[in-house]
Amino acid sequence: MFPNLPLASCPTRRSFLKHCALSGLGLSLPQLLALRGLASSSTGAGGGGGFGQAKSCIVFFAWGGVSQLETWDPKPDAPAEVRGTYRPISTATPGVQLGEYMPTFARLTEKLAIVRSAHHAEAGHRNAAYWNLTGHAPHTPGNDTTILPSRRDWPCLGSMVARFKPARTGLPGTVTMPYPSADRGLVNGQSGGFLGMQFDPLVIAPAKAKPYAGVSPHGGTADLRLPDGVDMQRMQQRGQLASQLGGSTAARAIDARAFENYRTKAADLLLNSEVAAAFDLERESPKLRDAYGEHICGQSALLARRLSEAGVPLVMIYASAGDLNGSSGDNWDTHGDNFNRLKNALLPPLERASAALLEDLAQRGTLDSTLVVWLTEFGRTPKLNGGKGRDHFPNCYSVAFAGGGVRGGQVYGRSDRQASEPSERPCGPQDLHATIFHALGIPLDSHLTDNLGRPLALTDGQLLPLF
Repeated sequence: MFPNLPLASCPTRRSFLKHCALSGLGLSLPQLLALRGLASSSTGAGGGGGFGQAKSCIVFFAWGGVSQLETWDPKPDAPAEVRGTYRPISTATPGVQLGEYMPTFARLTEKLAIVRSAHHAEAGHRNAAYWNLTGHAPHTPGNDTTILPSRRDWPCLGSMVARFKPARTGLPGTVTMPYPSADRGLVNGQSGGFLGMQFDPLVIAPAKAKPYAGVSPHGGTADLRLPDGVDMQRMQQRGQLASQLGGSTAARAIDARAFENYRTKAADLLLNSEVAAAFDLERESPKLRDAYGEHICGQSALLARRLSEAGVPLVMIYASAGDLNGSSGDNWDTHGDNFNRLKNALLPPLERASAALLEDLAQRGTLDSTLVVWLTEFGRTPKLNGGKGRDHFPNCYSVAFAGGGVRGGQVYGRSDRQASEPSERPCGPQDLHATIFHALGIPLDSHLTDNLGRPLALTDGQLLPLF
């Protein structure tokens, strides 16, 4: 009867019978649309707790796959070959434990909603990332790394948010930093996909740094200086000339409007002093910059807060871009030496940046209007391999939410005694996306139009009751 409505959006039996009773011939199209509107306004599709409380969203995406057992979902009673060397520690929330090398997160659990029952079916990095970044299953199952990004792909999370929540004038609709991905450049699910290049994220790389290269002390900043030999007046004259030429060949190109959108955004970033100021970390005190951490993860988080506050709807931080904390090769794909890498290289910068962000938002009075999310591709195998590492494992993994109307001090879902599969309230990437959309005030029964003109449901996920 309602094939396009997610379960959480369906009207109650009572409201359905009431509306059917109004017409002896059943539901007319106007009545059906009105009923959908009623459902949206009274359930998770458009209303309910937390709907629209978040004005913006900051996502930490840990490229490589975070081990759930050493972080959000420790299993102290599991066999040694599963438990490993880590021990759980108590947190600020009674009854909730985290891995022992997450002491800062442990102090912040009253702000966190931890989800321990996420899962999907893709064990390859690219496809797993695609699923978590778009909320939709990849085109082709498996780990085919030859499939290149295309306009057939689903838009990434930031692009979909930008479609329904435009940025403040002059700002990009969504920003990715500090690199598109850990070490492979742009991959499927990181662009505007079929929405077109006008919805592609603006990628902000650290000044004078590339993956696995040396990082400047304040990495994660955008270099908005004009090119050598070009002053502000000349830049404006170039813009006027480009506008005059736009009526010829470029205007007839298929992507002319998208090109014009990019050109305008680039000019705004260079010429608009207020916009440029949002990217300038020098405006922050040395004390605050130090609190976030003088590494690429911390400075990216601080820049994300500035951009979010300025009016960018969603900022994606790839918190494992090869030089997460200034050294090389640091990402969460811990096939070997899992425990030492987590303890020494991976968890400290993420913890420091995350804690500083939450505390900074709280002090500024914007935590309730800023949703913060920690995502990853998948978890790691419960059983350790011969290299004291854990391999790819999509059957069960953990993520976390904070701010934006989310009720802290809670755990959603449960995994079995070895964290090998969800045992209570399983959820998937589509449900995580639905929860983000809900917090941002985007109705779950919204539709996108692909590049063939077909209407596609924004999400088939269910709202997680975290609010």
